[in-house]
Amino acid sequence: MLHALPAVAALKRERPAWRVDWAVDSRWVPLLIGDGERGPVVDMVHEVPTKGWKSSPVSLSTLRSVLGLRKELRSEHYDLVVDLQGTLRSSVIGSFARGEDFVGYGDPREPLARRLYKRRLVRKGEHVVEQGAALLGEACGVALTPGAVALPQVAWAERWASEEAVLSRPMCVLAAGGGWGAKQWPAERYGELAVALKAMGFDVVVNSGHADDAAAARVVAASGGACRLVLCNVAGLVALLRRADLVVGGDTGPVHLAAALAVPLVALFGPTRPERNGPFGVGASRVLRDASSVTSYRRSEVMEAGLGRVSVERVVGAVKEVVSS
Repeated sequence: MLHALPAVAALKRERPAWRVDWAVDSRWVPLLIGDGERGPVVDMVHEVPTKGWKSSPVSLSTLRSVLGLRKELRSEHYDLVVDLQGTLRSSVIGSFARGEDFVGYGDPREPLARRLYKRRLVRKGEHVVEQGAALLGEACGVALTPGAVALPQVAWAERWASEEAVLSRPMCVLAAGGGWGAKQWPAERYGELAVALKAMGFDVVVNSGHADDAAAARVVAASGGACRLVLCNVAGLVALLRRADLVVGGDTGPVHLAAALAVPLVALFGPTRPERNGPFGVGASRVLRDASSVTSYRRSEVMEAGLGRVSVERVVGAVKEVVSS
């Protein structure tokens, strides 16, 4: 979503009168719509409860939910549907709408997805944000330049962040998670980094979406009290990061969210290429990747060897560069 948002935001800037809706997993709705009926980028959201579908894939309730979504999408009579994700699931959901045109990549992430598109376009650009803007722009016949993204606000989350989560400034958020183990820098090093950041005057926090997050707990323990755990959902994370003075983490959602919010950041990359997946935004940033890292998008749980060669000292040096820029 965070990689697709700059393209959609660019379209809305170029064609503000156009109606732009988004079908998205229910968990990520706060990235699109806040307290109002519309968001800064989209006019309406179709919630896709994929988590519930996964938990009961063959139940009657799931069937009703899928059919209900299909009916909802078809009732809007869309002129154009664009699949920016390129998975079989996203293409099936896109096909539900029966739009006059349905566009996707000629080489989607999951090859079966392309069979459902009416138009298949050549992937252009190196970074996935640039690719998304090229795809959406060509599909719409509008030249799009991805840029800043406005994220919605949720009143309760903003109050929580101001009154409870942020205890002092400057504050650094450590985004120690990752989609899979190969992308995760060791918790012990995050703990050591937290000690160094605290000595630099930062209030250091580790964000997590649930209290039993073992990885976040290891970071807090390894820091010896130099950092604290902050629990928050997506709306809370957006509000927290709005107030952050620095973010350090791997190729993971909070880092890309920080980039969208123009928060200064240091990103630690291993198996994934920063040129393709790195933070895309206008804030001060440094991306660290060891020259020995081997590009692989295989979801291995073993940390990529090159990432393991990124030292705490190197990260501290990058932090000093970012905060002084």
